[in-house]
Amino acid sequence: MTTTAASPKARRSEPTQRRRRSKLTVRNTLLGWSFILPNFVGFALLTLVPVVTLFYMSLTNWNIFGTANWVGLANFERLLGDGSFRISFVNTLYYAALHIPLTIIASLGLALLLNNKLRGVAFFRTAAFFPYITSIVAIAVVWNLLFSPEYGPINEILRAVGIANPPGWLTSSEWAMPAVVVVSTWRDMGYYMILFLAGLQTVPRELYEAARMDGANAWERFVNVTLPCLRPTMFFVTVMLTINSFKIFDLILVMTEGGPGQSTLVISQFIYRKGFEENQFGYASAAAVALFFLCILVTILQFIWNKRRNV
Repeated sequence: MTTTAASPKARRSEPTQRRRRSKLTVRNTLLGWSFILPNFVGFALLTLVPVVTLFYMSLTNWNIFGTANWVGLANFERLLGDGSFRISFVNTLYYAALHIPLTIIASLGLALLLNNKLRGVAFFRTAAFFPYITSIVAIAVVWNLLFSPEYGPINEILRAVGIANPPGWLTSSEWAMPAVVVVSTWRDMGYYMILFLAGLQTVPRELYEAARMDGANAWERFVNVTLPCLRPTMFFVTVMLTINSFKIFDLILVMTEGGPGQSTLVISQFIYRKGFEENQFGYASAAAVALFFLCILVTILQFIWNKRRNV
């Protein structure tokens, strides 16, 4: 058995090839970082640094005019005994419990309706999506007029159908939150309708044809074909809706300002009041951290539940 020794020319070319590969690796690395760096810098300056600062501020007693004094977990202990925070926490859960299922039902229903080949379907899709891009202030002003207890069209219609004492809506501590949920659902359903439409258009038509040939009616096709195929979209919509529901702020601020009383006070507005109205930025940061962990916890539970469903 004989071995062939590498020629001197081949031995000399090996270091050259290694240097070329090294230069190519460095070039590719620099090229990759050139694409990543602008986005990472923006993320670091606008998200990462503020979040880290928020966690630090939550452990201090700080207002905008003084220095931050370290207090440890005192702010979180104060939150546990704060009646206003407990009310805002319960109101946030109440809002989410109403808003999430109503928005899913409304947006999915719209998507199913507008997924058909109808005349003018593009116009109706645009009209359904338009409230989502409309100014929150304009929406709140219009709906406040509609919900007016004495002169609003909604109560006029209720009186016309025989309801002598219609709800006070935004002036009632019992009906204010349901009224806000109605407006929020009306505003958000167009956006989530677009997501459901995208999911519906990926469902193979052959499945519907096979189910129809097996004698399945419209409801059975929806339950056994549409919903299983929409599971990834439904999961994404549910997660996004949950996070956005817990962070609700602008619509309630403009429509009710947390009233009447504290019936519509939510965590985000509690944070706003403590930070920007009462100048307690350390305490407000602690409430923001609590909201952050609440969103993280619920999202993790949703991921675990979705994973078990897919097993």
